[in-house]
Amino acid sequence: MKKTRRPMGGNTAQKAYISLVIAVMYIPILIMIVYSFNRSRLSSVWDGFTLNWYRELFRDRSLFSALKNSVVLALLSSFAAAVIGTLGAAGTVRKETRLKNGRFSNGRFSGVRLRPPAVMEYLAILPVMTPEIILGMVLLAFFSFLGLPFGMTTLVIAHTSFCIPYVYLLVKARLSGLDKGCMEAARDLGATETRAFLDILLPMVLPAVVSGMLLSFAMSFDDVIISVFVTGVNTNTLPVKIYSQIKTGVTPKINALCTLLFGFTLLLCLLSAWLSRARDGA
Repeated sequence: MKKTRRPMGGNTAQKAYISLVIAVMYIPILIMIVYSFNRSRLSSVWDGFTLNWYRELFRDRSLFSALKNSVVLALLSSFAAAVIGTLGAAGTVRKETRLKNGRFSNGRFSGVRLRPPAVMEYLAILPVMTPEIILGMVLLAFFSFLGLPFGMTTLVIAHTSFCIPYVYLLVKARLSGLDKGCMEAARDLGATETRAFLDILLPMVLPAVVSGMLLSFAMSFDDVIISVFVTGVNTNTLPVKIYSQIKTGVTPKINALCTLLFGFTLLLCLLSAWLSRARDGA
């Protein structure tokens, strides 16, 4: 039996394409790491190797305070989005299942099959589709109308509002592929709705919940536009602080901070891969 040979041209084109994508993604990061050791204050002029910017970075308390605020904000908003998004997705799928398989309880519409409602899904996607500057202005007007003091509270509410869709869509996609008989079997065996959700449904959708939380954490940690509208005078996040420093020029100290954050992220990815391999080997 003859083996079919793959055309060399196609293989070369694939390698070239992958190399181009990797270059576009990682060459700027490599340049940032190199220039974090630059002696010059100008990021575009190389003037020798130094570690002074890392020393200045660890002496800058305001920068680390902004970093702490960003981490706390991302944790709170991603956790709140995980709770609200998971419950919303579970409720939507349950409602769709009842409308697909059942009829109205009073029997007046017996035999009529209803289309599942899409209003909830449209509302969930809306914050993602809305431009950030419009969403920021809307939230600014809303918090001003309520009289809420701008600070960490308004930041958490604002970030949670645009993080919920990421968790909702991932969990809903996961729930759509699950066997609905597991929940029905648990209820037939005497489990309450809460117990069935915690013991049966939540473990099955936990990977989607974690993925949504990680995506929400990244989106919240990286947000600038919405944070500018709803942040307070005494509450500053790292992206907003870096954005405000652009007017006076970004020193290699920011490159040093980004290098440390990139190294920490890379370490977490390697640790996750090692734990996954160890679990598969066990």
